[in-house]
Amino acid sequence: MTGVLYIVATPIGNLDDISLRAIEILKQVDVIAAEDTRHSIRLLNHLGIRNKLISLHEHNERDRIDSIIEDLRQGSNIALISDAGTPLISDPGYPLVKAVQDAGLRVSPIPGASSIMAALSAAGMPTAPFTFYGFLSQKNSERLSKLSAIKQQNGTLIFLESTHRIERLLEQLCELFGDSHIVVAKELTKSFERFLSGTPSEILFLMQQEPVLKKGEFVVLIDNPVTISENSLSDEDVEILKLLLEDLPLKKAVQISTRISGKKKNDIYQQALQLNELIS
Repeated sequence: MTGVLYIVATPIGNLDDISLRAIEILKQVDVIAAEDTRHSIRLLNHLGIRNKLISLHEHNERDRIDSIIEDLRQGSNIALISDAGTPLISDPGYPLVKAVQDAGLRVSPIPGASSIMAALSAAGMPTAPFTFYGFLSQKNSERLSKLSAIKQQNGTLIFLESTHRIERLLEQLCELFGDSHIVVAKELTKSFERFLSGTPSEILFLMQQEPVLKKGEFVVLIDNPVTISENSLSDEDVEILKLLLEDLPLKKAVQISTRISGKKKNDIYQQALQLNELIS
């Protein structure tokens, strides 16, 4: 009998936020693959778990895949965990899960903590629709370009950000999203958990007045209701634009799509930017 790859969610801060099923699986598996074994050993020690522990992170994941698949074929059960929260969500694991699925082996989720869901549930923002973008680029110009491209995306927009870039992100949100309502969730489930609510400029001012607020891990949510106008692109317009972008530079694709659809060039251009981001 072949083994199972379990995708196990672990706490994002408070160590008690782990399910009974997750604990049982971690005790039963033959191997636990962790993003950072030095970090995960603290949780495993807390739970009294001494199973075999190996590292699986962005730099060695592809090298580990063949041996993990072979172990699964030999009947070993393996648990994948990340440093915090649900694996694969802005964490390593996608290449492994895809390869295991392609090999015809079983992958089973053990759901639990997620910083995204935790922030969304308590932020006081619309929960449908919402779009998760993870960590944006470390480069200012690329991050600004991404934010510009998704400004027309309707719903709650969700990002992750780190201590060193949160202030710069807020500055860019001031520039692009103006008086939009945002929430910055800080250190979720930990002792210094905070939900900062207001406009980008108001929250930026708070952080500049209290530098300690800039320390930690952040989930940033933007309430971004976009009114659909009469000039909005139809599904057919979008499909035509997709096809054009496959073979043509963005500018040329926009030009031809504008002629075909009769829609405003700026609407076509904004849609093309979003499609390009999804493709890349």
